[in-house]
Amino acid sequence: MLEAANKLGIIFFPAFDWAISPTHPEREERLLYTQDQLREEGLFDIPGITEYKPLVASREDVERVHFCIPDIERVCTKSHLVSAGGAIQAAKLVMEGKEDKAFALVRPPGHHAMKVVHGNRGFCNVNIEALMIEYIREHYGPKRVAIIDTDCHHGDGTQDIYWNDPDTLFISMHQDGRTLYPGTGFPAELGGVNALGKTLNIPLPPQTSDRGFLHVIDHLVLPVLEDFKPDLIINSAGQDNHFSDPITDMRFSAQGYAALNTKLNPHIAVLEGGYAIQGALPYVNLGVALAMAGVDYSSVREPNYDPKALEQSPRITEYIEKLTDEMLKLYFNPPDKPKQGERSGEWWVRTKDIYYDTDGINESQVESVHICPDCAGVLKIETWSTANPLSLGVEVPQRACDRCRGLGLRTVEEAHVKGNYRYIQFINRKDKQYIQYGF
Repeated sequence: MLEAANKLGIIFFPAFDWAISPTHPEREERLLYTQDQLREEGLFDIPGITEYKPLVASREDVERVHFCIPDIERVCTKSHLVSAGGAIQAAKLVMEGKEDKAFALVRPPGHHAMKVVHGNRGFCNVNIEALMIEYIREHYGPKRVAIIDTDCHHGDGTQDIYWNDPDTLFISMHQDGRTLYPGTGFPAELGGVNALGKTLNIPLPPQTSDRGFLHVIDHLVLPVLEDFKPDLIINSAGQDNHFSDPITDMRFSAQGYAALNTKLNPHIAVLEGGYAIQGALPYVNLGVALAMAGVDYSSVREPNYDPKALEQSPRITEYIEKLTDEMLKLYFNPPDKPKQGERSGEWWVRTKDIYYDTDGINESQVESVHICPDCAGVLKIETWSTANPLSLGVEVPQRACDRCRGLGLRTVEEAHVKGNYRYIQFINRKDKQYIQYGF
């Protein structure tokens, strides 16, 4: 009889009441077929594998992560809060020792939701992994966290949120942004001035197969994890690298995903993309679940699986090997300063223009981070869009030094007195203080 080597909790939330449109790729059927497959295969009959219901993320869970303009209620629905609550449930199961590992099979996804949120972009409104990670840090103490994003699309939202955080390692392996949304995620994107080298991007060529993905894990991700020594490893588990996915151009298989998970050995996996609803997701998610539980997955096969036909070209293999070597060097020897932005006094400033493809919103930002040798630094973002007037977000990090804590408080007080902003949101992680002003 099969038995799980690792106790695994699985959380389902298909979000029956939320979809961008009835025929949109990101709809409830993404998880309904998976749910049926896992039950038909008898996954929950294996001792050690247990299904759980999601929690509902609170307003404070969102406030400690995002600057929501104009407010939380107008940028996310109850389904987004339950999806994030599914990820938080996964965290609680692991952090409290009820399960060894947890897999949140939830939607809507979240890894394109950035620090500032004006609406939906890339099918995402709030970043469910970030809400989960900051819930962990708030309730279980500061943790060093590694996020490995294996979605086919660059996790630009997660990168943006943790750009300036030296305690969070973010690695994204994705289809090259020159060929796929969101058009970002290049090797030069290495993190902010206080966290250089803690962001790593591996843009992979279209038609990359199992061999290419697993080479990156073996020769880059695992050596970096060994050096970073995280307390927690999170897999932002997009399944849209699969060879049958209708909106991407890769050649990953269910066996490859399961092998990647075995090698990565994450504490928590959170579902992101994946739009081959019948031909891939049920099989990939089954393989990942078995791998997390430490159960043999060698018999998992999706329709039309042909390893020889899916093999990548020698040219792609050579490119990935060179890219992996270069990124490993950049991690251990990052440049002196970021290529994005410039210094202005004691602040590092960069400007950004962001398009919300789902809601058709154009946003502009001026992001400033205080250059600090002792903490992640105060973050200040001036933001305006076609949906909202000039607004301000200020964040004091959880492990802020006294100087940055005082600077954050003064920045908000001065902005409030001057009255130049329609909305001001203050995230004071140091003192667990979350305030929004509207004028």
